[in-house]
Amino acid sequence: MDLFYAIKEPVSHLVAKILRRGNRIIPSEHKGIFLTLFFIVFTMVTGVGIVVPLLPIYANDLGATGIYVAMIFASFSLSRTFLLPLFGRLSDHKGRKPFILAGLATYALVSLAFVYSTTVEGLVLIRFVQGAGSAMVMPVVQAYVGEITPEGSEGYSMGLFNLSMFLSLSLGPVMGGVIHDLWSMDAAFVCMGILSSLGLVLCLVFLPPLSLEKIRLKNKKPVPWAQIIRDWELGALVSFRYAYTACIGIIWCFLPLFADRAFGLSGSRIGLLVMLGIFVSGVLQLPMGYAADRLNKKPMVILGGVFSALGIFLPFFATSFYDLLIAVTLFGIGGGISMPAITALAVVKGDEKKAMGSVMSVMTMAHSLGMLTGSLIAGLAMDFFCLKFAFPCGMVFMAVGTLSFLFFYNPHLSVNNQ
Repeated sequence: MDLFYAIKEPVSHLVAKILRRGNRIIPSEHKGIFLTLFFIVFTMVTGVGIVVPLLPIYANDLGATGIYVAMIFASFSLSRTFLLPLFGRLSDHKGRKPFILAGLATYALVSLAFVYSTTVEGLVLIRFVQGAGSAMVMPVVQAYVGEITPEGSEGYSMGLFNLSMFLSLSLGPVMGGVIHDLWSMDAAFVCMGILSSLGLVLCLVFLPPLSLEKIRLKNKKPVPWAQIIRDWELGALVSFRYAYTACIGIIWCFLPLFADRAFGLSGSRIGLLVMLGIFVSGVLQLPMGYAADRLNKKPMVILGGVFSALGIFLPFFATSFYDLLIAVTLFGIGGGISMPAITALAVVKGDEKKAMGSVMSVMTMAHSLGMLTGSLIAGLAMDFFCLKFAFPCGMVFMAVGTLSFLFFYNPHLSVNNQ
């Protein structure tokens, strides 16, 4: 018991210090906006997390091969990739709220379409439309958060915001597994629709009206795309984000299928596997964001890349459920260390270029391309070799992305690096 209090006291002081800092980083006039965006993303992503880990099994039951399972995930990323630059740039000049509302409405309607889908081709089409909805929400919300974050607090602010995504992603798969085991797949789709609708109501009621946004945007001049895409530092951030999300695509797409085929795990245990890595990342977002505001961000990103590469590779050697638990935990630690630093550097870059929506759309486009190519290449590896060869593909992605960041990101040219 003495040991418990010896550990509890310093930890409680650290948590109190982190929360006090959270009260200082966001101006009082923006706290309502931040909390609304936090809960919008939490409700929407929880709904998605309920469904996505179950889709590979659902598609497989409909007769989908490895490449078709990959296409269900890739179609989402494909539509989002093409539409992200458009919606991100438009939100810089037309306002954020209309795009968030439209995206959430799309998610709610898509959930109903899932219920009535009976073919693999139908799932591919529905996911394509869902990707368009995502392109309206995620980069726009991130840009909104970036704009209300004071200079010098980017790591903590984005870590706090990322917490909503990681916690909702970790909660969603567990809920999905339980709902699937207790009721049905259709019940999971209905839950996604209800949560997306709740996010829509929050946006409609609590975000400032568009008229207030237009006052802020009135004298804003557009930044040429050429000036954004020629930035080598932004390219380094994009390369790492691309590699990390390629690995997420492989885990979401093929780990549930691998766990089901190789070990015969229940829906609840599969949900736990997908949840654990995301949950670990979520728990680390605040302390690592706090650290990113005080330490050199580049070593944090590289260290996170090493952990992520190891975590995505280990399922290749797994012989039990517990081996898979260790693998996803290591991958989660890698994301928890690297993502607050990466998103903080993206906010700095967006503020530097006065084009937060455009920069965030480029970062989210890297996310989409990673999910697209990661799942497709892993699907080909599954069809031409065997299912477990999907995971070494992820290690290659992660190693290349980490090395690209190491060589192309120059901290001496970055604003607010230290």
